[in-house]
Amino acid sequence: MNVSKTGFGTHEGQEIEQYSLSNDQGMTVKVITYGATITSIAIPGADIVCGFDSLEGYFSDAYLNNAPYFGCTVGRYSSRIKDGKFEIDGQQYTVAVNDGTNHLHGGIVGFNKQIWSAEEVEEKDAVGVKMSRKSPDMEEGYPGNVEVSVTFLLTNDNELNISYEAETDKATPLSLTNHSYFNLSGFKQTIENHKAQVSAKSHLKPDGTNVPVGEIEDLSGGAADLSKGKRFKEAFSELETGFEHYFLFDKDAWQLEKVAEFEDEESGRKLEISTTEPGMLFYSGYFTSDELKRENGDQYGRYRGFCCETHRYPNGPNIADSPKSVTKPGEKYTSKTVYKVSW
Repeated sequence: MNVSKTGFGTHEGQEIEQYSLSNDQGMTVKVITYGATITSIAIPGADIVCGFDSLEGYFSDAYLNNAPYFGCTVGRYSSRIKDGKFEIDGQQYTVAVNDGTNHLHGGIVGFNKQIWSAEEVEEKDAVGVKMSRKSPDMEEGYPGNVEVSVTFLLTNDNELNISYEAETDKATPLSLTNHSYFNLSGFKQTIENHKAQVSAKSHLKPDGTNVPVGEIEDLSGGAADLSKGKRFKEAFSELETGFEHYFLFDKDAWQLEKVAEFEDEESGRKLEISTTEPGMLFYSGYFTSDELKRENGDQYGRYRGFCCETHRYPNGPNIADSPKSVTKPGEKYTSKTVYKVSW
């Protein structure tokens, strides 16, 4: 097993570094300090996530105009906050509105556009990198000085463990996730023939601006029900723009459990996802631009990558009884998600 560091370019006068994590099975994960972003998850014969091999890819007009958030760490709060407003302890806060009338993925300059500090991590059966930053009080409108870290750890069992920790000096919304898009065919095909199974029979129903406001909708037996497993194309035939559903997992809250499995039968590749989180914003990439591709020609675009954003409830600060959407001083925010790959 090995971890190595190389330069990945310069942004606003600061050096961006890339860390490569390799195990003994032929799996390599690459993460850059810009946005604590996964740029590559490579296994023998394929790279299975959307990303770029140079920093310029993340600043092309096609990428900036489409803003798909490939592989980045999202924060302070994942998904949408309705109208960019929330109230904590009687005080009203306004955060940046960057998605129609709503706040999305931490705002205009969220965690995905910040440069993180990094240190290598080596354990007996794993190698990794820990990335950290301090988010100052009122960054993007959020209260509190927050110290946050995300650790990427690759094991010899072909598991990528992503662990988040944070502490704050004021009560603040926190919901962190990774935004990698997967295609187990190695982008030889769309994801339509992938078989998907998600341990959830309900989701948070969004309003007309695509933000949940608290209503839980049963999906049992419908097009979006993946609880028994189905090919994506079966669901796509009935869902006009595919999946953009916040699934509520059938699991014990805050326990690390397997929640989803995806398989490309032609290649024999499989992805299993486990998490401590209560749900997942599942997106099947309908709006991803067909102009985007990796430097080696791997083609991205509509239905060419699915995203499993495990995190707290979207719009959680505005939903009564939303679990752990606000972290308070003296509390420690923790979260863990595991991607296990087999081939």
